[in-house]
Amino acid sequence: MTESGGGPSSVEYIQHHLTNLSIGEGFWTLHLDTFLFAVGLAILLGWAAKKVGDNLDPDNPTGLQNFLEIFLEFVETQVKDAFQGYNPLIGPLAFTLFAWIFLMNAMDLLPVDFLPWLLSLVGVHHLRVVPTANLDTPLALAGSIFALIIFYNIKVKGLWGFIKMFLFHPFAAGNIIAKLLLMPINIIMTTIEELAKPISMGLRLFGNMFAGELIFVLIALLPWWIQFVPGSIWAIFHILIITLQAFIFMLLTIVYLSIAHQSMDEEH
Repeated sequence: MTESGGGPSSVEYIQHHLTNLSIGEGFWTLHLDTFLFAVGLAILLGWAAKKVGDNLDPDNPTGLQNFLEIFLEFVETQVKDAFQGYNPLIGPLAFTLFAWIFLMNAMDLLPVDFLPWLLSLVGVHHLRVVPTANLDTPLALAGSIFALIIFYNIKVKGLWGFIKMFLFHPFAAGNIIAKLLLMPINIIMTTIEELAKPISMGLRLFGNMFAGELIFVLIALLPWWIQFVPGSIWAIFHILIITLQAFIFMLLTIVYLSIAHQSMDEEH
């Protein structure tokens, strides 16, 4: 079904913009656009960091150096406030997550039709430019954090301490009979609690970015002479959303890894 002018209908237009450039089928489908934009932005972030590092001048800092120093101080403050203990990995990890997720989210601020139109000239007919609006990316990020949570739980508590967390948390009991009776409930509750961490992190980021992407697509359906006002208002508001979502993901990562570094005695 097409519009009277011969162009795609509203439904076709939305479906087109929400279809990834992919290869493969089923479980083995690879979303090339998501992968390439995510990797490209990671390379851009690494290049910018290296450029600042190679030209570091404490006496005459450049604009980019000033910005990164302020940003690093902000991240360092969050780590000090939310992370109990010391781990040299947490600061760089928090910085990388915030900056990378922010850049991926910020792709949503590009004009909806610009890059898809540009690549259509060379025969690419589907393109989604916001990696975090694809569920694969947020869940992959959250899954990586979950792996670190498990790693540090075992490293700090020991394997037996990690197993005890499932057996005796959240409901502790005084005598052995009560402990045995509560073990199945504790295993179920703790498993749900641990799995909820990465799932909620990933779904929160995906939901907000997918909704933002969809609203931009809906605005693009309006006549061109109407688009500017609602598009500008939503873009300004969306800047807050993309920043907040990157911050929340970073902060939850710090908090969950801080909990993983606690011994069983500290948790109780």
